[in-house]
Amino acid sequence: MAARTKKRKTGPAVTGSVVLAFVAICGYLALEPRDQEPPGATDVRNVGEPNSTRGTGGGPADKGGTTWSRLAGPARSVLRDGDGRIVAVFTDGARTATLTGPARTFEEPASTPSKVSTTDWVRLMPEPWKAGAEKERWFGKWYAEYRGSKEDDLFAYAFQYVAGAPRRKDAQGVAYAGDANFGPLNTTGAEGGDLRLEQSDFYDYLGMTYPFRDGTVGQPETMRARSLDCSGFIRMVLGYRARYPLMASDDAGDGLPRTANGMARSKRGVDVLPLTGVGADSRPAAIDQLQPGDLVFFKLDTRTGQRLDHVGMVLGHDTEGHLIFVSSREEVNGPTIGDVGGSSRLDGDGYYARTLRSAKRL
Repeated sequence: MAARTKKRKTGPAVTGSVVLAFVAICGYLALEPRDQEPPGATDVRNVGEPNSTRGTGGGPADKGGTTWSRLAGPARSVLRDGDGRIVAVFTDGARTATLTGPARTFEEPASTPSKVSTTDWVRLMPEPWKAGAEKERWFGKWYAEYRGSKEDDLFAYAFQYVAGAPRRKDAQGVAYAGDANFGPLNTTGAEGGDLRLEQSDFYDYLGMTYPFRDGTVGQPETMRARSLDCSGFIRMVLGYRARYPLMASDDAGDGLPRTANGMARSKRGVDVLPLTGVGADSRPAAIDQLQPGDLVFFKLDTRTGQRLDHVGMVLGHDTEGHLIFVSSREEVNGPTIGDVGGSSRLDGDGYYARTLRSAKRL
């Protein structure tokens, strides 16, 4: 599969705007009609900040000590406090871990009434988990650093790109966060009439070249600046921000592939909901195995053949008990948990619930 990259010796990332062809597909929109609502600016002040009225949370309480246990489906280690409450979950073969911490509320009032209040914090471990890893030195050091920490996690990163999110710059002046578009307007109609173009990766948003570990260099396109398609958004959150290794395409390198289809079919991580097919009869019968931070994959458009064409991340249950995910979408022009073009619920019989095909825990 071709990509908007080229081979050269790697070096420090520098600003660039070379336009090359890139055919990696994240996900065309489905042809079936969906309810549309006019998007608005989202007030994201204090979104995801620990709730001062919900307690400090954070880590196991020391009442009789902590205990470890093993569970199956998928195989995982569970840490409980002295009262038997789960304070951390570590899945064999995955680097993402779910820790209990201060309560936060995520909301997007301009696009949905849903609010997700959660004590789950999803973080990336330096190594994939395996049974007995709690006894290893790397884990003791890592857990001591993040137990009860309020440092930004995957969810905090994700909400730094929704509508209205303030721009943030690093020490070099690169704007690494802030309200993201899905992609530039499609002025040619060359992609089947879609409103916005796909193929905007994290380095397009940043407006800087990015050297991948295999020597390939990602070259940003000026017209895609501040844009993230669905897989580009996941690569920004997990890769550029959390430092999960990234592939230059679906075929080159070792890490998280470029497209939703590549991610779903990758051997990386753990298949929580295994992919059995892309047809309507391949919808998972149950989603009880899902937990916050899992990647969920969808089949939205018959035009993409056997390819899965959309990816998002499980956020958690909203105040009405529905399981909500966040993803970058064309209809609202960027990352959202909103209902424009289909509600973000994974349960029930809504648009995305019907088109869900698999899930992975990285």
